[in-house]
Amino acid sequence: MSPKIARLEDRAVVAVTGPDARSFLHGLLTQDVLTLQAGQVRFGAFLSPPGRLMWDLFLWGADDGVRLDVAADRRDALVAKLTLHRLRAQVTIAAEDTPVFVCWDGAAEGFVPDPRLAAVGGRRLGEAQANATADDWQAHRLALGVPDPDRDGGMDRTYPLEANFDLLNGIDFQKGCFVGQETTSRMKRRGAIKTRMLPIAFDGAPPAEGAEVLTEADLRAGQVLTGRDGRAMALLRLDRIDGPLTVDGRPVRVERAAWMG
Repeated sequence: MSPKIARLEDRAVVAVTGPDARSFLHGLLTQDVLTLQAGQVRFGAFLSPPGRLMWDLFLWGADDGVRLDVAADRRDALVAKLTLHRLRAQVTIAAEDTPVFVCWDGAAEGFVPDPRLAAVGGRRLGEAQANATADDWQAHRLALGVPDPDRDGGMDRTYPLEANFDLLNGIDFQKGCFVGQETTSRMKRRGAIKTRMLPIAFDGAPPAEGAEVLTEADLRAGQVLTGRDGRAMALLRLDRIDGPLTVDGRPVRVERAAWMG
C-alpha cells in the first residue's frame, strides 16, 4: 500500500541563514542547533521567558543555516521576534514560500522521519504529490495521541511539558541555556507536571473546544482541545483521570498512548 501524503497549508517556513545562524538559534530554542546537520530535522520550540510555548518548530539543517517549519498564521510574529533578538549576530531572517508536506502509513522518497515519534511518519520541505488531505493527517495524529502544540496549546498559555515535549524529543535538557529554560528544567527536575495533553475517546461528534472534563464528583479534570468524531485531545489533571469522566454529560475515556510510558 502506498504511503499517504498531504500538504499542510497551516505550516510555513522561515529561513535563518548566515555564519551565526546555528549559534544564534541555539541560545533561543529548546533544541540543540549547533550539532544539527544538513538534511536533519529536529523538533523544538521557542518559549516565553516564563517558560510557556510561543512557537512549536521543526528545525531543518541546511548548508547555509537552518529552516524553521512553523504555524503559518504565526510566521510573521516569529520573524519579528527573531529579528528583535538578532542584535549583532550575522544572520539573515526571512520568510520562504517552501511548502510543507507530511507522509504516513509508510515511507515516501524525499521525506525525513518525524523526530517526535516513528509512527507519526515523515516530513518534507518542498513539493510532493499529495494523495490525502490535511484532515486525514489530523485524524492520523489524533489516533496516535500526539498533540498539535499550535492547535492545542495556543500561544503563551501552555508549558512545553504539558504538551509532552519531553516525551516527543522536543527539549534537549543537556544543551545549556535557552529562553524559558529555568522553569522548564525545574518542572522536569522536580517532576512537577500536574497536567498533560492526553487523547480522549467518546461516541459521536467532538465536544466544543474549551468544554470542561468533569470527574464523577463533578470536579474539573481539564478541558477539551482539538478533536473530530470519536476522538480529541484534552489538557487533563493527572490526579483526576482514573475514574469515570464526562464532558457535557457525555462519558469520555482517556486512552493514554503507549509511547507515553
